[in-house]
Amino acid sequence: MATQYTHNEHLGHVVFITAAAAIGGFLFGYDSSVINGAVVGIQQHFRVGAVEIGFVVAIALLGSALGAWVGGGLADRWGRTRSMQVAAILFAVSSIGQMLPFAVWDLAFWRIVAGFAIGMASVLGPAYIAEVAPPAYRGRLGSFQQLAIVLGIAVSQLVNYVIAQLAGGKVNNVLLGLEAWQWMLGACVVPALLYLLFALNIPESPRYLIMAGRTQQARQVLAEVEGDDVDLDSRISEIQNVLRTERVPGLKDLRGSALGLLPIVWIGIVLSAFQQFVGINVIFYYSSVLWQSVGINQSDSLLISFSSSIINIIGTFIAISLVDRIGRKPLLLIGSAGMAISLATAAWAFSFAGGAGEPVTLPGPQGAVALIAANLFVLFFALSWGVVVWVLLGEMFPNRIRAAALGVAAAAQWIANWLITVSFPAMSEWNLPLTYAVYALFALLSFLFVSKWVKETKGRKLEDMG
Repeated sequence: MATQYTHNEHLGHVVFITAAAAIGGFLFGYDSSVINGAVVGIQQHFRVGAVEIGFVVAIALLGSALGAWVGGGLADRWGRTRSMQVAAILFAVSSIGQMLPFAVWDLAFWRIVAGFAIGMASVLGPAYIAEVAPPAYRGRLGSFQQLAIVLGIAVSQLVNYVIAQLAGGKVNNVLLGLEAWQWMLGACVVPALLYLLFALNIPESPRYLIMAGRTQQARQVLAEVEGDDVDLDSRISEIQNVLRTERVPGLKDLRGSALGLLPIVWIGIVLSAFQQFVGINVIFYYSSVLWQSVGINQSDSLLISFSSSIINIIGTFIAISLVDRIGRKPLLLIGSAGMAISLATAAWAFSFAGGAGEPVTLPGPQGAVALIAANLFVLFFALSWGVVVWVLLGEMFPNRIRAAALGVAAAAQWIANWLITVSFPAMSEWNLPLTYAVYALFALLSFLFVSKWVKETKGRKLEDMG
């Protein structure tokens, strides 16, 4: 029988520990987008071209794919919170390494380490939140991961802008003995230590505790997160019944007849890939370079990047308010349609770019259209795919394969992210309008995919997923 949740379920406590776990998402957003402000500085400091800078920016994503791939297994072996602590330490160490590189390959190494931590966080946050959140609130609480990501993106852009201003408006100017871009990359150590502090103090997931045989601790956590009115014996028995015949999931548990994997795993992989193939991270990794390429100065381009991050936050709040009301699938369809139209509009506007090499400029009307279209794209992504994909990945898989399947899907997401990120500098130099047209095509294909293959999960308990 479905458990009835009341206002006594200690929702405030659940919100707190969910927000604490989502700090990993903040670091994910901060560390992955802080490079946006540093790209020009790195390129000029090490005197590298478009291909090399694309490699340095994107190499972190290969680390993220590896971190996501193994993160699910680590979470099942070490526990969710212990794995978060490891990710936080890696975040902190890699931030210092990126701040003080002595060569471009050294910077690339530390970005791989940072990426590994980001990949772990991308798996740990949604899994932990899904496992401590009551079903009636799981969509909104699951949205905390994406909210934290967009807040991290926004804060990184604001910090980049402030540091650039303190350094006189140029990211290669020296500030307190280091170039401004180095301070941008090193600032992530502050939220990394905050993440570690919270990860040391939040309770372990009750499902992991039951899996590890620590039933009494699981009972205590369930009482804290689901309230005193819940039949704890029934809830523990329910989870034990699901786990009784199971073991720590591995890749072999994901096998099926559909091209080697279970259909639900493929749906998760394709959702993850589409989330990246629409080109969203081009905005957050390269928007500063993009706006400079069409005639906007360095300082103003950083401010525009920050404004896009604010729009991203607004869209995320819209998604949080709607995800448990109208459901996951309708939001995805709305987002896909909006992204396709705005990306196609941006492609049209960029086709009017004039000049060769540097500087390149856009005519006034088309420049305004490009800026509006780019920000509408960010808004439609944020109110749909940005939030919903993470919510779905945390809840769509059956219990017996959740951690492993989430790891594979998140790894696929990072590989797709890497493909887009590493290819954009060269593609944009070759044909910027066509590049955005390709992203628009992927947005259209995502609409068709969701229409046919994605099922609604709103209001269903994790134990009911099959």
